[in-house]
Amino acid sequence: MYMEEYFIVFPEGDVQEVPGRLRINQLVDVNGVPVPLPLPTNRMIVFRIARIQTKEMKGSSETYHYLEQLSAEELLEYCSA
Repeated sequence: MYMEEYFIVFPEGDVQEVPGRLRINQLVDVNGVPVPLPLPTNRMIVFRIARIQTKEMKGSSETYHYLEQLSAEELLEYCSA
């Protein structure tokens, strides 16, 4: 049996398991769930997937999605109004 595990890595180094693979530059919330665009406001905690690293082992793989937090100013370009 082959197991695949997926994790997000916060800027501070904390690691949290997520249900599936994410894409580079995808915007996610604090739980690693993709946020729908356009955003309703720029006053949200949103992260961008900055880097992805996969560690292959015998019988399993672990994929780490490294996050960078976006500022309110950066989120303006993703807002509807």
